[in-house]
Formats: sequence, C-alpha cells, structure tokens
Amino acid sequence: MAPLLVFFVLLLQLGPSSCGNVHIVYMGERNPELHPAVVRDSHHGMLAAVLGSEKAAKDAILYSYKHGFSGFAAVLTDRQAARLADWPGVVRVVRNRVLDLHTTRTWDFMRVTPSRSSGILSESRFGEDSIIGVLDTGIWPESASFRDEGIGEIPRRWKGQCLTGDGFNASNCNRKIIGAKWYVKGYEAEYGKMNTTDIYEFMSARDAVGHGTHTASTAAGAPVTNANFRGLASGVARGGAPRARLAVYKVCWATGDCTSADILAAFDDAIHDSVDVLSVSLGQAPPLPAYVDDVLSIGSFHAVAKGIVVVCSAGNSGPYSETVINSAPWIVTVAAGTIDRTFFAKITLGNNSTYVGQTLYSGKHPSKSMRLVYAEDIASNNADDTDARSCTAGSLNSTLVKGNVVLCFQTRAQRSPSVAVETVKKARGAGVIFAQFLTKDIASSFDIPSVQVDYQVGSAILTYTTSMRHIKTVLDINPTVQFGSAKTILGELIGPEVAYFSSRGPSSLSPSILKPDIAAPGVNILAAWTPAAAISSAIGPVNFKIDSGTSMSCPHISGVVALLKSMHPNWSPAAVKSALVTTANVHDEYGFEIVSEAAPYSQANPFDYGGGHVDPNKAAHPGLVYDMGPSDYVRFLCSMGYNNSAISSMTQQHATCQHTPKSQLNLNLPSITIPELRGKLTVSRTVTNVGPAGSNYRARVETPPGVDVTVSPSLLTFNSTVSRLTFKVTFQAKLKVQGRYTFGSLTWEDGTHTVRIPLVVRTMISKFYVNA
Repeated sequence: MAPLLVFFVLLLQLGPSSCGNVHIVYMGERNPELHPAVVRDSHHGMLAAVLGSEKAAKDAILYSYKHGFSGFAAVLTDRQAARLADWPGVVRVVRNRVLDLHTTRTWDFMRVTPSRSSGILSESRFGEDSIIGVLDTGIWPESASFRDEGIGEIPRRWKGQCLTGDGFNASNCNRKIIGAKWYVKGYEAEYGKMNTTDIYEFMSARDAVGHGTHTASTAAGAPVTNANFRGLASGVARGGAPRARLAVYKVCWATGDCTSADILAAFDDAIHDSVDVLSVSLGQAPPLPAYVDDVLSIGSFHAVAKGIVVVCSAGNSGPYSETVINSAPWIVTVAAGTIDRTFFAKITLGNNSTYVGQTLYSGKHPSKSMRLVYAEDIASNNADDTDARSCTAGSLNSTLVKGNVVLCFQTRAQRSPSVAVETVKKARGAGVIFAQFLTKDIASSFDIPSVQVDYQVGSAILTYTTSMRHIKTVLDINPTVQFGSAKTILGELIGPEVAYFSSRGPSSLSPSILKPDIAAPGVNILAAWTPAAAISSAIGPVNFKIDSGTSMSCPHISGVVALLKSMHPNWSPAAVKSALVTTANVHDEYGFEIVSEAAPYSQANPFDYGGGHVDPNKAAHPGLVYDMGPSDYVRFLCSMGYNNSAISSMTQQHATCQHTPKSQLNLNLPSITIPELRGKLTVSRTVTNVGPAGSNYRARVETPPGVDVTVSPSLLTFNSTVSRLTFKVTFQAKLKVQGRYTFGSLTWEDGTHTVRIPLVVRTMISKFYVNA
C-alpha cells in the first residue's frame, strides 16, 4: 500500500520568519505494533540527534504524526532538512508552503486565479456567457456576490423569465441573475398551502434559508472584497466562473422539503431556458429508487440529452461504503474534499497546559477562566454513562451544567459536535470541548464556544479534570479552562483530503458505474448567505457564512464546468465529465497520495473520489476524451433490466432492448469498474482526440493487485483524418479465491497530456448463497 499522510501544522506560536523554515519529515506507514507514544519518542530522538539536544528538538518540533502514518513537522534549516532526508527510514522531507491570506481560498487552492496570465479562468473569459441553472432554495439578489458590473448583455439564446413574487420583483434580476422561478405546487399538493406566518419563507425565488445563495455564489459569484464570517476566513470571495450567468430555480423550501414534481418542473424549464449547466445540491439517501423511477435521474437524462451538463452532490452519508447517491452515469457526481485552511483556538487549562482545537465560534469569551466538568460526571438520573459521555440530548444534569464548560467525547451512537453543543446550551452551559476522531469539518456554534479536539487532546484534558478531584476535596479548587479567540490558519494543512461525511461508492444501484466521479472542496466553505436567515439569537444577520457538505463541493464543479463550456461550447456532457475525471489529481500539493478521512485515516481510492480531486486548468486541455451520447445511456438502461416501456417512458424515445451481457462494462465512461471478474474479461473504450491532430499516445497501466491487465493497442496514433480510436483492455484474475475490490489506473500519455482513468476490479470465483 502506498504511504498514508494526514497532518496539521500548527503555527500559532510561530512568527512569520519561522514559517518559511518549517519542513515535513515523512516516514511512511507507522508500525502497527508500536504504541503512538513510542513513535512520538522516536521522532524526538531523531530530531535531537540532528539538532544536538533534546531541548532543541522539543523547541523545533511542531507536530508528531503517529497514528495512520509516521512523520513530523519541525522548524529546520535547509542543511538540517537535508541531513534528515538521508536518515534511515525517512521517505521524504518537504518544505512547508506558506501562502498569503488574500482570498476565501478554494479557487486559489485549485489554481483558478485572476492573476494568472494563462489558465482556465483567463482562457474562458471568466465564464462569460455560460449559464448556470441552480436548483436549490432560491437566491438573495441584493448580495454583493450577484452584482453585474463588467458583465455583457444577456446571451440571445436565453429564453427564461424573471418571475415576481413575495419580496422579489423584476429589478432583482440583472445581467448576472438572468432568470428566477419558483415551484411550490408539488409541495402544496403534498402538505397543503404554505403557511408563511408560521414558517419564515418567501413565496418567490427569494431565499429564506441561505443554502441556495451559498451554492450560487460558490459557482458564479462576483468578487467581493473583505468577505468574512464574523472575522473568520477574511479575504476576497468569488465564484469559480465570476462572469457566468445565473438562472435560479427554487424547488426547496424552508421546511427542508423539495418535491419530485417541483424538481422535474424545474428541470423541464431549465432545458427550455437554454442553460449550459445545472447545479443540483440535493438528492435522496439510500435505498435508491430505480433510475426509471427517480426524478433526478429522469430530469437529468433529458437535460443531458439536450447537451446540458448536470452536476449533483454525492451525499453526506460517509464514510460508509455504498452510500453515494445521484449515481446515474450521465450525471457528474461530486464528492467533498478539504482545503489547506482551518480555524484554530487555544485552550488553556488551569494548570497552564495549552492545547489547540478547531472552532467556528467567533463571539466574545469571558475574561476569566471557567469551571470545566466532564460530561459523564454530571449525567442526569435517567441517562447511562455512554449517552452522558457524548452529551446526547437530555443526558446531562442541568443544575451541574449551568455556567460550566463541558468536556464531551464522541461515541459510536453520538458523533455530532452540534448535538453536544445543543445539549449543553439548553442546560445553560458556558461552552463545549468535543473530543472526536480527526476531521477538518468544523461544526457551527454561535451561542456558546465549542472547540473540537482529537481523542488524544481530549484524553489529556480529561486527565487534568480527574487529577483535580482530590485537590478540589481538600482545597476546594475546581478544574478550569479558558478559550482563546479563533484564528484563521491558511496553508498549514495538507490538502486535499476526502471529507469524512462525503458519501462513498460503490453505487448500490449500478456497481459497474464508478461513483462518485470527482471530488472538489466542500469543507468549511465561505460563500454568500441570506441575511434574513436566523443563524442564532446571539448574532445578527450575516452576509457570508461558512458551511460544509457535498452541497458545497457540487457548485465548485458547476463553476468549473461553466468555464469549460465557455472554452468548448460544442463539447458534450460526457466529454466535459471525461475532461474533469481524466485530469484529476490523486496526489496532494506535496506529492503524497490523497487520503480519506475515516476512522482510521486511509489512502483514498476511486470509491472516495472517483478520478480524483478536480484540476480545472488541466481539464481545460485534456488531450483525449471518452465521449458518448443519449443512445449509449439507453443501452445502459436496457442492461439494468428495465422493460422497454419503462425506458421509453423515461427517455421519451422508442426503446427496443437487446440482450448485451457486457453493455454496462463497455459503456464509454472515463473509468472501468468490474464488480465480478471471473477468469478473463475484455472490455473496450473509445477516445476522441481534442488536442493536436498529430498526436501519439502510449498506454501505461498501474495494475490492480491480483489482476493482470493488458491494453491493445498500446499505442494510439491520431492524425488529421483519424480523431477517434478504440482500444481493448483485458483483465485476467490471478486470485483463485473470493477477492475484494482492488484499484489501479490506465493512463495515456503523449509527452504533453496525461489522460488517466481509474481501474476498479473485484475477483469472484462463484455466486454465494445463504442457506435458509
């Protein structure tokens, strides 16, 4: 297995001059037989040998990585780093990258920057004239993100409307928001007339929730200087395609409901209106309905048949396998990844020990220390210890919580910091420290401080509270804690990583179709918000908010697609998806293989991120694409076993299915997934040259373990008359036992372009049956 890597580099106590000298010493996988403390001590010993003393080593080291892998970050001179690079057991030493804090980060993180003289942003003219349709909760048109300065006239092909309604009139549309519609008939048919007296909502395209405003501005927001969320993530906020147009289709309401009838109506209108991209951050959790019964599959099929790229979120049910949603092969399904930014606060205990945790709380802190209590020690009479330990709702004694900071620990049954915060807040507690597995996703807390730490830090804090019990008895001194103010930390985390919550493959509906397709930033994303949405009684309206989810990663890809459509207006949706998938990164910024947040961390694979993490600039010039059209998708539906009438009803074209056993495997996707390999199997793919006419591509295979793979032909030669070529890939199982999924890749290279597709194979020897 390739090395695993995940780390935080904590620079809260370092000045700017120190930052440039931070190096990361990576030592590969940790020996599972060694206790983490032993690994940590070995890091200190190695560093002391190089620096000359244990004190120098202690002063230099920033973080010891000792769980999923072995390594550390330390302040080193180049000479010291070079010495460590030659040390036995050291895989690699890399210098820490320090970036200027000048943007809200995600687009700069992906190198989509206005300052580049070349690249997808400038080549696409910032997405000029691409139209992004957003199916969501509406939009807040007064947001600075939706200004239309510098944008040309509305494209002539646009056929949509700006519908007026409650708090929304024709003047709310402009050259940025060129259309706005809202759909409530399906909702009211299901639940009765919308009661805007009891529910804060607008009977119009105006967003009362914030979600739609957030996603729309992520995809196509205009640049806004000094954007921040209560002082955090301050910088310039902008969408991926800042000159693209927005068409708003409000299908979801403040109750959280979005009905199939309304969604399908929105798809129908969007097709008519001539959008180029549809951004759909919604879906249905497993079990998944058949494609012929699923409104998102049906609506998106029609959109794709008309040349519209449909981008959907993968779901937030990770890290469990087979939880990915929106898995139709014509959809671009997006997983969520992290970036290199987080928000830290210092925790100071009464014994002057200090720790660092993650927080989004930016309110006021008491000037004096607060009493610290362990949740299990203050359980309510009817709660068991496990519920109390995790601060499950109703598990704590309100009298003992009042005015105190509560230390809670994540459990299998209760893993949400938000639940703990709500529990403590209702009991009138003063704050929460939530110990959990390592993740960069930070829960929002606005009324009371909430700081997330890993189990190691949580255990150290618990040791402190326990040690104070005897002292309290004798001297009446309680354990105390004080929180520092939240700080934005930029460029000091390795990214991307696949977010813990991001839903994983394989698809439970069609396992031979690799899902998700691609990953994009979806953790702690700052974007425009609805000031009318009540975030908390403790704070006033906000114009920008930090949020996480595949709902946030989806519009990142929608923005990239808008840029691609501006550059390549004649590319099909399949060609666009291929460009995204085949150029994606499977390595982080430091060249290490991307890891997946889970418990424990592990090397990411195609079921986590599809082709990898999006690289917009490479996607602009992919070299080759795996293209296909509606007829290919009809053959796929036939292979699913649906009858002719069901397929004809869905596709609105006559379908006569013929039995083709390998039709799913031969679907011309930018991936090959074989969920049941028995012996030997050959599949085919066709590539279209979209680069220079006289190109020669040679195949390179990273073979999945347990399988032999051959490609024929292994050399593809294109010229002015030959732009499409077909090749075959033969898989031969080497295992004679029931296997697990293994992963590899097939890459075509011409010296300029690298066109990579994932290979996913599971060997099988027989059908397994369970006897009754």
